Amino acid sequence: MAEAADILGASPAPVRRRWLRRAVVLLAGTPVIAALVYSPAPKAQAAQAAAVDIQLTSMTPAAPVKSDTLTISGTVVNNSPETINDAHVGLRVGPLLADRSSIDEAADRTSFRAGTDPGEIDPAYAVKIASLPSKVSQQFSLTVPVNKLDLDKDGVYQLGVSLSGVTESRPSEQVLGIKRTFLPWQPDAAAKRAQLTYVWPLISTTHVTAETGSDETQTPVFLDDSLAEELRPGGRLERMVALGKELPITWVIDPDLLYTVDAMTKGYRVRVPGGKPVQGKNKAVAEQWLSSLEAAVQGKKVVALPFADPDLASLAHHGKDVSGTLGQLRPATDKAKQAVETVLHVPASTDFSWPVDGAIDPSIVNVATSAGAHNILTRSDSLSESGALGYTPSAARPIGAGATAVVADAELSTAFEGDMLSAGNSTLATQRFLAHSLALNLQHTDEQRSFVVTPQRMPTASQVETMAGALRALQAGRWTQPGDLEAAAAAKPDPAAATQVPGAGQYPESLRKQELPVTAFEKIRTTQNALDHFKVILAAPDRVEIPFGNTTNREMSTSWRGHPVEAALYRDQVQAYLIGLTEKVKVIPKSDATLSGHSATIPVSVQNSLVQDVHDLVLRVKSANPTRLMFGDKGEAEQQVTVQGDHTQTVKFTANATASGPVEVSAQLFTKDGVPYGKERKFTVDATEITPTVMLVIAGGVLLLVLAGIKMYASRKRVAARAAAEESTQQSDESPDTGPQSTDGSGTGETVDR
Repeated sequence: MAEAADILGASPAPVRRRWLRRAVVLLAGTPVIAALVYSPAPKAQAAQAAAVDIQLTSMTPAAPVKSDTLTISGTVVNNSPETINDAHVGLRVGPLLADRSSIDEAADRTSFRAGTDPGEIDPAYAVKIASLPSKVSQQFSLTVPVNKLDLDKDGVYQLGVSLSGVTESRPSEQVLGIKRTFLPWQPDAAAKRAQLTYVWPLISTTHVTAETGSDETQTPVFLDDSLAEELRPGGRLERMVALGKELPITWVIDPDLLYTVDAMTKGYRVRVPGGKPVQGKNKAVAEQWLSSLEAAVQGKKVVALPFADPDLASLAHHGKDVSGTLGQLRPATDKAKQAVETVLHVPASTDFSWPVDGAIDPSIVNVATSAGAHNILTRSDSLSESGALGYTPSAARPIGAGATAVVADAELSTAFEGDMLSAGNSTLATQRFLAHSLALNLQHTDEQRSFVVTPQRMPTASQVETMAGALRALQAGRWTQPGDLEAAAAAKPDPAAATQVPGAGQYPESLRKQELPVTAFEKIRTTQNALDHFKVILAAPDRVEIPFGNTTNREMSTSWRGHPVEAALYRDQVQAYLIGLTEKVKVIPKSDATLSGHSATIPVSVQNSLVQDVHDLVLRVKSANPTRLMFGDKGEAEQQVTVQGDHTQTVKFTANATASGPVEVSAQLFTKDGVPYGKERKFTVDATEITPTVMLVIAGGVLLLVLAGIKMYASRKRVAARAAAEESTQQSDESPDTGPQSTDGSGTGETVDR
């Protein structure tokens, strides 16, 4: 208002001067406004920087010393629509990262930050690129003596590989893209080196069905022949063995894999859709892999998981309330030790359990220990620290009841879970793993500590290669030294470390969704009950008990996570195959019978189409109307039955009718425990009453037949006698008169036809 009054009440000259001053101010501020309008926002800058993609395909050595030369190779790709000119790839070193969280923060940054990211080292080591057209890639290789990097204190340094250049729309040089990685710097051995235990898991999916051949060795039938692809050169399991042989690791093995491959070496068959199983063709591949594994584990620590690697969380959350389910764990543990020692000829520890992703809660711990394991492999993202310690404690934590939680480091354990087929991803994962391992050892504590790494259960071939590369980089032993799982579990625990098992509500929902449902365990129980009833009648129960017992463990395997349809189909096929076997022992369907008279014998046949004998069966027949038809002096009768393999046995029952007419009879097999076996067969017995008049008629008819027979016999006898007499008379008339003959040959007569 004052300004308005001045304008209205002032003379023209002062007014013009004030407007002139305002115009000058506005003109002076125009560049600032223009800069605000046209300067790119932070997001736009990030987008422009991201227009150039940089991949680091190799970094050697991964953990250099002062005398080394560092070589970083990679590729730059121009994703922008403009050509980049006068470009160069440069290396930026620093700063020294203070802790593990700083490593993660640096790894997550993707754009260049002026003032935060360090400047380039000597331009003499840069790689020049005169022109990089749009959508074109260019390889590069930076080579720098380590002593030119100005590395000072031991620790983890951030490395940045950047591309700088100009474009038509940006004529001044700027950073157009950057990729960060890490350089672990510990040129001399540390005074205290951490014990690092790396778990090397040999685990596969379920491959064997419950079906076996009828031959002496019971040739197994496989779901498919996909395991051979994992075993052959270049396959996932072949890489695990070939690379693990030279590494300081602890082998953690699913015994089912050993049994499966061992079965392949002895001959196996493979299911074919719509046809009979065919002979497997990869016996030699299995023999080679098993031989290589046996050589690789000699002198190494071997831990055997329970047979088929049961899903402990599924058992704890859904299976424990289904009767008989938890009873499968102890036999699975017993099989484990036997399998390793039989197939690989080395001792194995069975004192470890490994829940999926190391996630635990009280119920999982209880189930794990019920299998006989005192050590439970968990992870630091499940049994976590509060942060009050200021450092990461050793892996071993007592959690009560004589159990020890062996807490693997989550960051190290998940380091290689991504796509390691890309050399860029593999290189970054390796450097980040090494950085975290060094940062762990540099934490402020006077105690030597023990750390454990539990990678994914079934790493791909490329993941295995990357894991092996990272472990080889640690073999210099400047900040870690190799340990084994048993030693890690037995190490002195930190008294200040967290030991409280997380509650059920803290179990990850993403893992819970993958668990086997209650219906799966109910189906397994139903199959097991049928097996129990079946094996009691067999002369050689081991022929079904062993393969089906192994299959029961496989139905609970961790490998079914994420594959609910396939898991349900497998359970259905197992049950259907067992039912098919039980139905090979049955009462043959019988046609209706007629009982003429008060008493008769009724035959009932039992068929055994199995290759082995069956015994301890009871066949019971029962009359639906005992007042009209009885067996003996009551309405039912039973007999014990034994039938040889591939034979049929007929059992006879005496039936007594008190009145004529049809009566329904049932025939049912039972086990020796009184449990019904197989289908009940029903047939009708029609009793026919016999009257005295009918009996007289029948007797008269029989008498007439007897008399007729006697008469015919006498007549034939007389005719035969006359014929004999006539023949004798005829012979007498035809004989010549030769006179007396000497009986001793001394008389005068002659002997005719001597």
